[in-house]
Amino acid sequence: MWPATRGARVELALSLGVLALGVFASIVAFRLPEAGGYARIGPNFMPKIVSGGLIVLGVWLLAEVATGGWRERVPDDPAARGEHAFHAGAFAWVSAGLFAQMALIGTGGFVLAAMALFGCVARGFGSTRVVRDLALGLVLGLAVFLFFVKFLNVNLPAGWLTPLLGTAGI
Repeated sequence: MWPATRGARVELALSLGVLALGVFASIVAFRLPEAGGYARIGPNFMPKIVSGGLIVLGVWLLAEVATGGWRERVPDDPAARGEHAFHAGAFAWVSAGLFAQMALIGTGGFVLAAMALFGCVARGFGSTRVVRDLALGLVLGLAVFLFFVKFLNVNLPAGWLTPLLGTAGI
C-alpha cells in the first residue's frame, strides 16, 4: 500500500526521515554519560527529551500518511501562503541595525547598541517615527541591561552610560 501520488510519497519519506532522526538521536543520547550533579540531571537529559519528541512526531506523521495524508497542507501558491516580495530597503535597514549594534556594543555599551538596533529594525519594518523608536529602544535596552546585570549577574558593557549606570555593567 505505497502512496500513489508524488506528494504522498514525499510525506512518507519525510515522516520516515523524522522517525529515523529520532531513533538516531535517541541512540546517541543513551550513549552520553549519566552522571547527574546536584539536580540529578545529567548531560543526556535534554537529548533524551528531544529524541523522544522526534520519535513521537515521526510516528504521528506516519499515522497521518496512513490515514489519507497530512492535514492542513501548505498551499503551493506563494500568495496563498502569505509570502511577499523581497524588500531591499527593509533588508538594508535591518542589516544596518545589526552592524551598528556590533560596532557600538564594545564602546557605546549594550543599551545604546540595543537602541540603535531597535531603531533601525523599526525603520526597516516601515516606521517613520524615529525619535519614538529610538526612545523605545533605549527603554527596552535599559530594561534588558538591568535585568541581566542585576538579576542574572551577567556583566554587560555599560559603555558611554557608565557615569549614569555606575558600576552596573562592570
